Amino acid sequence: MKFKRALINLKYLLFPEDYLEKLTARGLKLGKNLNIQKGVIIDDSHCWHISIGNNVTLAPYVHILAHDASTKEFTGYTKVGKVDIGNSVFIGASSIVLPGTIIGDNVIIGAGSVVSIDIPSNSVAVGNPAKVIGTVTEFIERKKKEMEKFPLFDESYTVGQYVSQEKRIFMNETMKDRFGYIR
Repeated sequence: MKFKRALINLKYLLFPEDYLEKLTARGLKLGKNLNIQKGVIIDDSHCWHISIGNNVTLAPYVHILAHDASTKEFTGYTKVGKVDIGNSVFIGASSIVLPGTIIGDNVIIGAGSVVSIDIPSNSVAVGNPAKVIGTVTEFIERKKKEMEKFPLFDESYTVGQYVSQEKRIFMNETMKDRFGYIR
């Protein structure tokens, strides 16, 4: 039985569209233009408590949980909670969204964050536990100023466009201040 489950999990890692189809059949609510990257885990045992809006990116290894079984051994019950992720949300790599949380519209969650409280619309939140550190507008303005001093690269510098070895070397040599931006 464990081997069969492992094969099923491997299938969903290799074919995330099948994974999402399985979860929506169970009640997961999905908007349009979901960008789900490798290793994302959406609580399949309670996915009908989860709603994800339009234009959402779930970076690699994001976990979205709608249950907390830490109480089961001691009380006989598992805590469950709704998770509502709004529109135009980016959730950074290896972040965890816990049960009972609401993430508003136009939100950026920093990599490695643990979302255990509601995050209001138009916010940037980071950390463990995640805390709001500013607005999306402030964040974008800071990044636009950075783009004036850091190098900018087009799509030909991405793996999806089969970036050449020469371009990889050029990028590293050009990023004297350690950073750059890529389209």
